[in-house]
Amino acid sequence: MTAAQLSSPPASPALHRWRKAAQSGQFLITAEVMPPKGGNPSHMVEMAQCLQPRVHAINITDGSRAVMRMSSLAAAAILLQHGIEPICQMACRDRNRIALQADLMGAYALGIRNILALTGDPVKAGDHPEARGVFDLESVRLLQLIRQLNHGFDINEKPLTDQPTDLFVGAAVDPQSRSWSGLQRRFERKLEAGAQFFQSQLISDFERLEKFMDQIAAGCDRPILAGIFLLKSAKNAQFINRCVPGVQIPQATIDRLAAATDPLLEGMKIAAEQVQAARQLCQGVHLMAVRREDLIPQILDLAGVAPVEAIADPVS
Repeated sequence: MTAAQLSSPPASPALHRWRKAAQSGQFLITAEVMPPKGGNPSHMVEMAQCLQPRVHAINITDGSRAVMRMSSLAAAAILLQHGIEPICQMACRDRNRIALQADLMGAYALGIRNILALTGDPVKAGDHPEARGVFDLESVRLLQLIRQLNHGFDINEKPLTDQPTDLFVGAAVDPQSRSWSGLQRRFERKLEAGAQFFQSQLISDFERLEKFMDQIAAGCDRPILAGIFLLKSAKNAQFINRCVPGVQIPQATIDRLAAATDPLLEGMKIAAEQVQAARQLCQGVHLMAVRREDLIPQILDLAGVAPVEAIADPVS
């Protein structure tokens, strides 16, 4: 067996289609799946397999909301073993620059090609508030670091003696940020640092998204994916308003959920309407349905979005 065979994942028509789809101008669909809280990944794999025909890639969270779960790197590698293409989130909160570089090179060696570069949620927000955050870097500098690795150099501009990486890297964006100038400055810095796609936070104000697309993202030639969140009930929407900074679910949406005979179904209809709205404004959607990932195919059906077609010639 050759070294290339040892380091490459099993061939699958579903692997490595994300970059091709993003660069070809297709309407992009990703979905978020959380790693397990424990050593058994079977539920995560089951959810990802359910979603695979409907999405270009599965986004694996990295300690989202500073809640402890299995390593995103390990979880992404497990999905890859099952022929499912992951986007591996990489947050700066828990790693210094040595660990970040080590994990990124390790991800590439395992066959992972897609990274979402994040600063990370504050430790105090999570289930281990006594932990110490690292934050040696933040997302812009992480993007710069990945660009260095892709060019064959570490963060200190020393050559990588065992080949460069080739990672397709994205970044987060929040079109609902209160500071418009800050949003523009941060977006431009991430573009300059090498972001190849952008995934938004949960979108509740589509007029604001349209303004962002027209005034800030216009002409950037990078896919923007609108974050679509499944609201399961009025109580769930109220929790989001209390606990998620920068998000304000409209009262009309909360009232609609409260009045519904089946609030979960109503939430699916709302998410489908938002997918349709996003389709008119940007190049893709990122779907989040915490603990109900199995409902995402039905949401896409309600939105009139056809299954994703696999690309037959995966990139090695």
